[in-house]
Amino acid sequence: MATNVRPLNDKVLIERAKADDKTKGGIILPDSSKEKPKEGKIVAVGQGRINDQGERQPFQVKKGDKVLFKSYAGTDVKIDGKDYILMSEEEILAVVE
Repeated sequence: MATNVRPLNDKVLIERAKADDKTKGGIILPDSSKEKPKEGKIVAVGQGRINDQGERQPFQVKKGDKVLFKSYAGTDVKIDGKDYILMSEEEILAVVE
């Protein structure tokens, strides 16, 4: 797990969900044709965005939340051999409950 990474300000670190290996019809997909999932689990959050008054804004999401995000959101990073996405909280579209 990425316990040695602490996002800054309004950034969150997300572990992307696994891509499907097969289609609904049972066809096995090669890695090159798999669509990257647009959901994942938050593994770390920063301290929050600083507003115009110099105060930290609290996050609307927390560690452990399952979230949906835009297709091209954030920056892909590899930590200890695992793929993660580092993005701003504003790029998150929804929390799955």
